[in-house]
Amino acid sequence: MFQKLLTYFFLICVSYGFSQTVVINELDADTPGTDVKEFVELKSFDAGGIALPNYPLDGYVLVFYRASTNSIYRTIDLDGLVTDINGIVLLGNSQVSPTPAFIIPNNGIQNTSCVVTLYLGNGTDFPLDSATFDVPNLVDAFAHSNNTTQPTYLMGQLGIPSTSFYTENDVNSIQRKNDGTYEVKTPTPGVNNDGSGIPINYISVSFPQTSFTEGDSFNITFTTSEPVQNENLILNFTLANGNFTNLDFSGGLTVVIPVGETTVQNGINIINDGIDEGDEEMLFKFQTIPFGYSANNDNILIRVYDINFATDPWGTPLNPTDGIVTPQIPAGYYDSLEGLSGATLKQAVQDIIANPAVVRLHSYADMWEVLRDADRNPENNNQIWAMYIEAPMAKLDQQNTSSIVGKWNREHIFPQSRGGFVIPEINIADGINFWTSTSASNTVDGVSDAHHIRAESGQENSSRGNKNFGNTTTSTTYSGYSGNFGSWKGDVSRALFYMGVRFSDLNLVNGDPAELSGGNPSFQIGDLATLLTWNTQDPRDDFEMNRNNIIYNWQMNRNPFIDYPLLADYIYGANFGQPWFAALSSTTFDANAIKVYPNPTTDYIVISGLSGSSKAEIYNVTGQLIQETTFTNETRMDLSLAAGVYLVKVSNGNQSLTRKIVVK
Repeated sequence: MFQKLLTYFFLICVSYGFSQTVVINELDADTPGTDVKEFVELKSFDAGGIALPNYPLDGYVLVFYRASTNSIYRTIDLDGLVTDINGIVLLGNSQVSPTPAFIIPNNGIQNTSCVVTLYLGNGTDFPLDSATFDVPNLVDAFAHSNNTTQPTYLMGQLGIPSTSFYTENDVNSIQRKNDGTYEVKTPTPGVNNDGSGIPINYISVSFPQTSFTEGDSFNITFTTSEPVQNENLILNFTLANGNFTNLDFSGGLTVVIPVGETTVQNGINIINDGIDEGDEEMLFKFQTIPFGYSANNDNILIRVYDINFATDPWGTPLNPTDGIVTPQIPAGYYDSLEGLSGATLKQAVQDIIANPAVVRLHSYADMWEVLRDADRNPENNNQIWAMYIEAPMAKLDQQNTSSIVGKWNREHIFPQSRGGFVIPEINIADGINFWTSTSASNTVDGVSDAHHIRAESGQENSSRGNKNFGNTTTSTTYSGYSGNFGSWKGDVSRALFYMGVRFSDLNLVNGDPAELSGGNPSFQIGDLATLLTWNTQDPRDDFEMNRNNIIYNWQMNRNPFIDYPLLADYIYGANFGQPWFAALSSTTFDANAIKVYPNPTTDYIVISGLSGSSKAEIYNVTGQLIQETTFTNETRMDLSLAAGVYLVKVSNGNQSLTRKIVVK
């Protein structure tokens, strides 16, 4: 059977120049940088092997296979596409020039050990991730890679001989020659590979910049590669895109380039409507282009920033405030914790935040809406605050394709692989009013627990991966980008403290626990000692409290370690086994509420019970200042003091008090 298939395919390869109508003319699957200029090109021929112009591709389908799974990863139904005056049709990324007739997402063509095929059929005949092969309807095919590893199984199934395997690097493409064989050389998208054919007058479109603000005016420039001949060139275009409509701008949508000329400009004014509708994107798109011309670029997205954005009265994590956002804690919510300690205290916290009769589970798709609200940038509500990179990103840049460059996505602070979190097959964003129940034993539900999901730069999220947290970045630990200010570290700590209590199987451990191999979750993350330190070094702020309030409105549970950061030491740290009382985290300068502990101590003290910026100074008994620090709300001071008696002076504004401590 295999020999028959091989013979069948060989006959196709040596004869298609005279009997086939359409072939794969060129493929560039590996391009410089981040693969944003990939393309595949088809060409139509008549029975004599002459290029067939304006040929409809209805009834053809492109199917791409990958060797890693021996299955289909992309299908493109070609119905509606027509070849140009030279018999060519170009499909590729939006940055390919000339503009492709069909846009393939960036990184949409894989470059390692794959097969590209052209069939007679429909896209529905070739389901994604299936191992569907329809050799009787196979029109053209070859195998390719950016290395020498051949997709032998796929080649066998499709009857592709080893001579039809080609390797290319990021500066070349695989191109069909006139004799039906292929060669690897410099890419030639949109034109005949040998340089022949009817010259096409290409139309280029340029904008003075890639983004504008409401109220701006600018010119769009149209330029032809050759002077217009015979009659004036009339071009129609559109700018509308989604919520950006014709009511959002003024200016004509038709331009005329006179005979003998090559360029014209068209003025556009973006209207400031005085309403915050959020940032938008206009989409420049040509309407029908006259015969003999082709778009050198098209489908151009231009960002439009709304000048009427909203702000919040609190600060960003880099410029934190505290006390502006009121904790929306229901009356009596934490009363059951009073006086408890150790494992009993931890269980009582879990009984609150994992109560299956109260706590709600929403879909993973709903997390986009949660983050757009909970993680909004206080300085511009049309942006989110990307936690690790400590910077805002436009909400419009939400990741919705495979490319993570310049996009933000949903970061699981307790990684999915470590927690065994599973995205359900049915995953629809159905809003706050649709939810299911959950419990402490349903660890998989951690996939959509917003208390540990943050908006994050896709690239930095990828750098973090599923690493543990630590004070240095290694192959297994993450400490942030070089030079980061640590404004996220307390947030991470309190999110993980929550997860370690919320789900019974999850554990926070000291050290750097390894992820288990074979896809099995470890249910562990570290380093607990580092997290406890970060909890005090980066105190809770208004940004974090606001997101705690928002998530409570969705999930009906709060993160108690944001409401009471000191609670972490009573469940995970030095105060384990000691009775917990909410008064320990008083937010006023009350001498009875301010705590300096442990006392006696050996190497550190914790100062709590204050609100806002405070200062702590340590003096020896002769009045000499030994150590000092400034902090917000509460802090842990590491000590390197000889045994003896010391005085701790705590100041907040014009108020201060002094406590005596003993160092052993």
